[in-house]
Formats: sequence, structure tokens, C-alpha cells
Amino acid sequence: MIDPLGRWAAHGAKPDYAGLPSFAGQPYTEDPADLVGVDVAIVGAPTDDLVSDRPGARFGPRAIRAAGRPGGPHLEVGVDALSALRVVDFGDAPVVPADVDATHAAIEATVGQVLAAGAIPVILGGDHGIAEPDIRACAAKHGPVGLVHLDAHADTAESLLGVARSHGTPMRRLVEAGHVDPERYVQIGLRGYSPDAEQLAWQHDRGITSIFMHDVRDRGIAAVVDEALAVVGAGRTVRRGAAPVFLSVDVDVLDPAYAPGTGTPEPGGMTSADLLWACRRIAAGVDLVGMEVVEVLPEAIGARDVTALVAERAIREALTGVAMRRRPPHPPVR
Repeated sequence: MIDPLGRWAAHGAKPDYAGLPSFAGQPYTEDPADLVGVDVAIVGAPTDDLVSDRPGARFGPRAIRAAGRPGGPHLEVGVDALSALRVVDFGDAPVVPADVDATHAAIEATVGQVLAAGAIPVILGGDHGIAEPDIRACAAKHGPVGLVHLDAHADTAESLLGVARSHGTPMRRLVEAGHVDPERYVQIGLRGYSPDAEQLAWQHDRGITSIFMHDVRDRGIAAVVDEALAVVGAGRTVRRGAAPVFLSVDVDVLDPAYAPGTGTPEPGGMTSADLLWACRRIAAGVDLVGMEVVEVLPEAIGARDVTALVAERAIREALTGVAMRRRPPHPPVR
């Protein structure tokens, strides 16, 4: 295993701009043997072959890694996730440009290696089409999963521009294939002019819970997340002693003021503070078996740092939540 911090050990820290850009400066490996005993493994999924609008999310994993840095205890909850958990960067899935079948097979196999080792995969997208291989791999190990899906769009279309497989259709395909339990599936942040009436009716008929952005605005993020936790079955025994849950974050759930670097921005969205809090609270409240952050478009509108940074912090908050769930938190830093 390569330790990107090793050469700076004598100094006690590595500057952000130097060395291998692994996620949050964590050890990097591509050897499955190194996953033994790991709590969380970061996997890059650099592909955007299924986008319908602006491309560029294939550069998202690299930008998210570059935006992060090692840190200490979380100033609000007093937990240092990177010390409490063993986290490694497992590199990128060996995607094949212009070959969606090969790319998704590579992503699913790479995520599957993480799961086989008993670790939680955290996938850096990439377009939202990667939800299919990501969640398929998790369902293969844990059975049908509950899903908390933060997004401006439902991604439950039957087809998009006449194409059945795109970044606007993965959640429908996953439900229909039995990988996601629709009665334990909650969407948060929907707004604008999509989903259409057909999608909403399809969702309603299957018991999917849709929480719109005006609900977040009117009720507050805490009440909305509490509802989401109840829907996915936090604390309810489903299989293996817990209810497995996957967390999917599309950065366009945020208002474009906070995340302009994305392919299909929609005004009127969530604040970054609400998103970060939600990721931590959800991860602390469920049996999290996987997470993805998608649709970071670092070349869009010159917003590389802003959008990639909030994506990186969403993951860090979720890791903090996982650490809080596994180990009692220390007093917060004052």
C-alpha cells in the first residue's frame, strides 16, 4: 500500500497542493488484499457517458479528491472520522469510454470488491447513471436496500430523450429490478419542472416517498430528515440485524449558488449547510451500506473548487456520522 503522507511524516502534515491526491490524504491502494480490516473505501467512477445535458462529470472524482485534505475532530460533534475509521482510497474503477456496459460492469465489480471485504463503499461520480452498478453491488450483498436520495430530480423516468438507460432513469430501473425497496425509498429536494405527472404517479403507486424542496423550506431540514429515517426503517430489523440503507447525493440538490458546477442545475435548492448536516445525520441514524456523490462538473462555469469542495465535505460529514454510530462521540471542540 502506498501511503501518500509517508514522506511528510517528519513534518506532521502534507500541504494540500503536494503529493498524490488521494481522498482526504488517506492511504491509496488498488490491491483488494489491502481492504482487509478497512471500514470505508473510496472508489472513483469517472464516467459521464449517460448525461443528457452538459458533460464533464467524468472529471468529478479527480476534482473531489483534489478538494479535500486531512483534518481533525469535527468542531460541532467532536468526532475525528479519519482517526476513528480506517479509510482508504481504492482508486478508480477501470471504466471504458463510450462502452456503458463495460464501464458499469467495472464499477459494479470494483464496488463489489469493497463490499466483499466488509467495508462501506463511497463512490465518487461521475453521472447519476452509476447508481445502477453501485446499488446493484450493495443489493447483491445485503438484499434490497432502502434508499435516501437527495436530488433536484427524481431520476425515475421510463426513458430520457427516448433512451431507457441514462442519468435520468436509474432509480426506476433499480426499483423495477428489485434492488431498491420502494417502500423504503425517500427522495429529498425535488423541485422545478421534473418529475412529470407520469413519474409522480409511478412513484406513488409503488409507495416511494417524495419530499419536495418546498417541504424542506417549510418544515426545515431536521423534520424532513427525521421523516426520511422513519421511511427507510432506522432501527428496524430487516436483514442481518439492521435495515441496509444506501445514500445517493446528486450535487444539484443544492441551489446553484452553492454548487454551480453541475450538469443540470436547478434554482431554488438546498443550502450547503443543510446538505452537510443531513448527510451526517442520515449516516449516523442508519445501517449505511454504501454512498455515492454524483454530477460534480468541475469544468463548468469555472466552479471547480466550490462544487468539488462541497461534494468532498458531504462525504466527510457522512463519514463523521458513520463514526458517531460506531463509537460514542467525544465532547465537541470549543
